[in-house]
Amino acid sequence: MDLPLSDFRRMEVEEFDTSKLLAHASKQAAERGYKNFPIIDIDSHHYESESIGEILDYMDDPVLQQLARSARQANAKSVGMLPAGVGYQDMGGRVMRYATRGMEKTESGVQRDIALTRRWMDAIGIDVAVMFPTPMLQLGLHPQIEVEVALARAYNRWLSERVLAHEPRIRSMLYLPFNDADAAYRTVQEFGQTKGVVGFMVTSARYRPVHHNSYMKTYALLEEMNLPLAFHAGYNWNDQTVGMMNRFISVHALGFVFYNMVHLANWITNGLPERFPKLKVLWVESGLAWVPFMMQRFDNEYMMRSSEAPGLKRKPSEYMRDMYFSSQPMEMADMAALEQTFRMINAETQLLYSSDYPHWDFDLPSTIYDLPFLTEPAKRNILGGNAMKVFNLKLPAQKLARVA
Repeated sequence: MDLPLSDFRRMEVEEFDTSKLLAHASKQAAERGYKNFPIIDIDSHHYESESIGEILDYMDDPVLQQLARSARQANAKSVGMLPAGVGYQDMGGRVMRYATRGMEKTESGVQRDIALTRRWMDAIGIDVAVMFPTPMLQLGLHPQIEVEVALARAYNRWLSERVLAHEPRIRSMLYLPFNDADAAYRTVQEFGQTKGVVGFMVTSARYRPVHHNSYMKTYALLEEMNLPLAFHAGYNWNDQTVGMMNRFISVHALGFVFYNMVHLANWITNGLPERFPKLKVLWVESGLAWVPFMMQRFDNEYMMRSSEAPGLKRKPSEYMRDMYFSSQPMEMADMAALEQTFRMINAETQLLYSSDYPHWDFDLPSTIYDLPFLTEPAKRNILGGNAMKVFNLKLPAQKLARVA
């Protein structure tokens, strides 16, 4: 006998729980003894669209706020005002936590993002998570610069006041409205010393050259404040080049790499590592396989045309080895190639673990811990030690007592 729809939905609500979905992850964490050393996840996500009503309360411009609310009413599942995107991140409904995310119950009196984040962190074995938005990763493609600036500031204020201020285990590299260089600078000034802020993030899917002189004061301020700058990868199926691909698997494989490759190429060949030698730069969610390619390709070009990069004093690959990379999504089809990649990027000191939870292709800490070619110290550095140094993190007191 078929259940009435109301009974079916009630059953879904009662059964859906992040802790249950991550039961195997919890078992892995216990078996590998994660409680004995720090696990820092430098790239996890929440769905800010679920709190967009609260976020829009922080938007200063009443006209833009009304436009956003109107767009939100037209599409209840969207952030509103974001450029339309086409994709298949939900794997055709096969990832259960996407469709039922809104049904999960949380304890009263605790902000929902905090409650859900704590739940998956505890299940996986994460001590500190650096949180990023999800739909807003496309915000850098908005045709109206003032919209990016307004929505970014509203989100940053909301996240700082409603989430970061109340949970020390959750940190963030706040969104930089990079299409407006002056607004980006003001963002660092305003939020650089805010509780829970460990750096700033540029969404890579955009069309602004990172070497433009208007950004230099922002880089100088970040360097002075010892705050890292991350370029978080994304895809844009509306890009004419990417648009030639007719399958999302192709768009995902290349799109998440393409923009970071462009920004990194401009960053190095225009001598920014020499100009800002103490600025810590991270490349997030673009995997690792592209990095050896760029090292070899750009070293080869530089040796033949070094006059076109007069600001460099070393080979491009040497500057890249001073940068930091997040682990997810780590290409593991050829273990020997992966080991060579780890060697080329100095992974023991430059690679930082990231889960990308709750997205469909997220990685557990075991992805790093189970690699056969890593020493125990290297595993612990990548899973937490490197992030603690990059972000100047201190673990919660209860964890410090266990790892001391």
